[in-house]
Amino acid sequence: MSATNSISPEKLARLIGTPNCPAIIDVRPNREELLPASQARSSEDVRHWAPTFAGQKAVVSCVHGRERSAGVAAILRSEGIDAEILEGGFAAWSSAGLPVIGAAKLPDRDPMGRTVWVTRARPKVDRIACPWLIRRFVDPTAVFLFVAPSDVAGVAERFGATPFDVDGVFWSHRGENCSFDTMLEEMGLGAFAGLDRLAAIVRGADTARPEIAAQSAGLLAASLGLSRIYSDDLEQLEAGMLIYDAFYRWCRDAVDETHDWVSHKPKQSRAPVTA
Repeated sequence: MSATNSISPEKLARLIGTPNCPAIIDVRPNREELLPASQARSSEDVRHWAPTFAGQKAVVSCVHGRERSAGVAAILRSEGIDAEILEGGFAAWSSAGLPVIGAAKLPDRDPMGRTVWVTRARPKVDRIACPWLIRRFVDPTAVFLFVAPSDVAGVAERFGATPFDVDGVFWSHRGENCSFDTMLEEMGLGAFAGLDRLAAIVRGADTARPEIAAQSAGLLAASLGLSRIYSDDLEQLEAGMLIYDAFYRWCRDAVDETHDWVSHKPKQSRAPVTA
């Protein structure tokens, strides 16, 4: 029987990657493997960090979904936060074969617990797709810095940011694959339904090979259009998040759906016959 104020691993997995995913709070003491899109917090000082989740829905996970997560969720609810626990905790998630991320794969966090990334300014495809993937599936609080190409290496070193989608770095193109492919593989997220299909669309748009996927040309057109609308890269990123949300949901849930405009035409009644 499910516990009160709980959510199953399978149901939570369907929410991850979507804009309405709750904040996933991992209160396990040791975290060699991470729940996707989770934020690590200590159960001991829950009242200290609880206000940062005000106005959000939250799911709390411990090892087995028992008193640690139950207590944290109850305290969060006492603070006015809509909080549930993950049924069976991380153990149940893992046993269900759902994706986990190796903690060693991710960059170090800043003092506020965020991953910080840096890339070239004026993003088009990969440099929007990768931040979308990170924020939706890895670190919802991730920070992205867009700078001149010549400044990427220096900013990375001086400010502890992780460079991506530039030559000669770990998180970049490999062979015919783009940076989005690299992140998907290295972070072990390919088991999420739809992401492999989205990766093909991104690869085709980013590497001038629209024949890879029929939707690649459309994604490239939308990406170039956004780059003309927005002069501020962070504003463009926020707008681009919706584009990738839509493409992902199509990849996951709607590839077999068609649209026939004829079937949606209003029926016309016959004009009355007059003598």
